[in-house]
Amino acid sequence: MQVIYNGISHLGEALEGATKVFVVCDSSFPFLNIKTDIENMGKPHVLFSDFTPNPLYEQVCKGIDLFQITKCDSILAVGGGSAIDVAKCIKLAVLAKEGNASLIPPLVSTRVECDGSKIPFIAIPTTAGTGSESTHNAVMYYEGAKQTVTNDGVLPDYAIMEPSVLKTLPLYQKKCTMMDALCQGIESWWSVNSTEESYEYSRKTIELIMANWRKYIFENDDEAAAKIMLGANYGGRAINITQTTAAHAFSYKITSLYKLPHGHAVAVCLPEIWEYMEGHMDKCIDKRGRVYLSEIFDLIAKAMGCGSPIKAIYEFRQMMFEMELKNPVALKREEELDVLSTSVNPVRMKNNPIELDCITISALYNRIVQ
Repeated sequence: MQVIYNGISHLGEALEGATKVFVVCDSSFPFLNIKTDIENMGKPHVLFSDFTPNPLYEQVCKGIDLFQITKCDSILAVGGGSAIDVAKCIKLAVLAKEGNASLIPPLVSTRVECDGSKIPFIAIPTTAGTGSESTHNAVMYYEGAKQTVTNDGVLPDYAIMEPSVLKTLPLYQKKCTMMDALCQGIESWWSVNSTEESYEYSRKTIELIMANWRKYIFENDDEAAAKIMLGANYGGRAINITQTTAAHAFSYKITSLYKLPHGHAVAVCLPEIWEYMEGHMDKCIDKRGRVYLSEIFDLIAKAMGCGSPIKAIYEFRQMMFEMELKNPVALKREEELDVLSTSVNPVRMKNNPIELDCITISALYNRIVQ
């Protein structure tokens, strides 16, 4: 069971029992207001930050080697989703008997044995987006292809929520990460894998973001930041149960083709996909049926403060407009649409409640890309 602490003052409690800490941090670390807290943790520690925002397998391997050479016995991840994901991959490779091979095909698609209790793991998110601090999933790239690493053993034992770190985030990064969290809340609610527990996390994600996003984005308000960070964490907990759906599946190639950050890419996809699903309930593949799914769409709209799904879709687009988060523009339209249409991950599509065939996928990308 994961323990969630509110505030960096709890770092000592989370580190109790550790003798040498492997600190995985991204490029924001030197500028963080909690940098001194980390450096003065009172434990010997080793810093590792030799990785990019979309971490590569080769970079993760450097971290694995350093962890083993320095004989650390615990991991502290400080940063956005990429830093936490790198830490998860390192932990899995160190603990699994398959070693580094557990992170790449063909083993990456299986659940290798991993006793997470052998390496205590603390995560301190410095963005409010992925909720990676509360999931058992990690993302990295191997030979140019995105790999999703999933294992219960890599769920952080402790998550420390310190919203003051959001104060100095670049505005565009705040927008993108927040929209990623909102999309996770929405997608997890309509996922075919949703449960009563995930519903509650989804609802909290959406309500917290919708009530606080303007103050967070336009006023840099401290209280709003705390609520957005909490909302993002709930989104991570929801996705940890349900996995993502079509909007995320559509987004990955948009990120690589148009260099849009992940949250921005997901957010341009979601309203088009939702609008299509709302108009094609006869293609429902959720075993609970189209009436059930219609009720879920209504509940999502209600959580967004809207009277119907159509109004909720409009509200989502209005958020994007106010934040000036625009859709990508094609340079070689036909060629790019062909690439996009064949890029969608079929595993994530199985989680989507409405069937999307190849012709529909192509038509949706045609609407998403300007």
